[in-house]
Amino acid sequence: MEELKKFNTAKFLSFALGFFGLQFAWQMRIILSGPVTENLGASPFIFGLIWLAGPFTGMVVQPLIGALSDKTTSRFGRRRPYLLGGALLSALALWALPNSELITNTVGSAFNILVHPLAALCFAAVMIWILDACVNIAQGPYRALIPDVVPQEQHSVANSYISLAIGLGSVVAAGTAPFLKWAFNYQMPINAQFIMAALAFTLGMTWTCITIKEKKYEPKEEDKKENFNFIQSLKEFFALSPEVGKICWMQFFTWIGNMCMMIYFTQYAVHTVFGVPDLSAVSEAVKSSYDHALLAGTNFSSICFAIFNLVCFVVAIPIGVLSVKYGNKKVHIISMLSMSLAFIGMAFCHEPKFVAVLMGLSGIGWASICALPFAMLSQYIKPGTEGSVMGIFNIFIAGPQVFVCTLVSWFINKCSFDVFDGVNYHWEYTFIIGAICLITASLIAAYVKDKTENAA
Repeated sequence: MEELKKFNTAKFLSFALGFFGLQFAWQMRIILSGPVTENLGASPFIFGLIWLAGPFTGMVVQPLIGALSDKTTSRFGRRRPYLLGGALLSALALWALPNSELITNTVGSAFNILVHPLAALCFAAVMIWILDACVNIAQGPYRALIPDVVPQEQHSVANSYISLAIGLGSVVAAGTAPFLKWAFNYQMPINAQFIMAALAFTLGMTWTCITIKEKKYEPKEEDKKENFNFIQSLKEFFALSPEVGKICWMQFFTWIGNMCMMIYFTQYAVHTVFGVPDLSAVSEAVKSSYDHALLAGTNFSSICFAIFNLVCFVVAIPIGVLSVKYGNKKVHIISMLSMSLAFIGMAFCHEPKFVAVLMGLSGIGWASICALPFAMLSQYIKPGTEGSVMGIFNIFIAGPQVFVCTLVSWFINKCSFDVFDGVNYHWEYTFIIGAICLITASLIAAYVKDKTENAA
């Protein structure tokens, strides 16, 4: 392998811009998929099942695409075709998702077909699955690009720049609509927000693909003949080190906790903080009476996600610097415990200003989650296997989401209570589950032997 040149700040920023666009699109999907699908008739449990798109595509697509990218020898590089292809396909899904009802009705009218009431919801679910699959197509090779082009001693910093891009992308995505409402009294339509995300993803990824040059890769003769074998790759993955298994279990519980907030926070903001009852099965008159509260709750969710990701953006680089000085493990444990503390607070206090402050506190944990587990794992990656290793590692991010999308959503669906205009649900219970899982992940992390800790 050729010796890799150190990245300067400008190159790190160019490298991270594509992830800025990726996270911009993903954040829009997190915030707005709930209101879009609930308006089309999705109950809490159905909403959870639709969210299964992320974990299923993550468990299937990322390992496969990661392994394929390891062996790709196109003139455009190993990883870049997947980065740009995923961005372009995601842009189409981002445009179609908020227009699901219009598209299904238009198709029905064109072919003189009676459209089923749930057709638009099914179409929206398919668009979410396509969007999640395309994000995973880009994300796995993107993480694998770090050991491809960045020197080993800068891996923690590179991952921190990705955290910075995640934070900034999410802040802009979540904060644009509330800012326009506050500054100009203009409520940005949901359709326009999704189109904005499509442009950000495509343009950001294009810039990274143009500015970051991959080293020329020529696979060995035996590598060309070898086909991807998931079971064999899994065995080789865990054979890298005994510490890899611990890191995976840490990641498993981390992402159960993290996704309890990511998936359900908008519903929590709308239904628990602002007291809007479940609108999936009420009359249009009742829906209309809650338009103002629904809009206020959705905007509040966007503001909280903006604060959450702004903190992530601010602390991303300091976390990378502190991890170099004190070791990845120590910094990660403290960050996760701060997030669990914030979750406990949100479970028991629903006052908007307090919730916003706690979301900011949990942003410290998010900055660490986006960077340090990957830096801990990268210490054990063998050259030439970066894509498949990151793809398999993603199973321990995607797998926990299946638990959250099924059992947690089923549990919330059972925890209903009567209100004036129907029923509501105890969405705050998700934060209790999340806090318990984050504390468990911190305990597991304490037993991981971290090479950077010794170096520090």
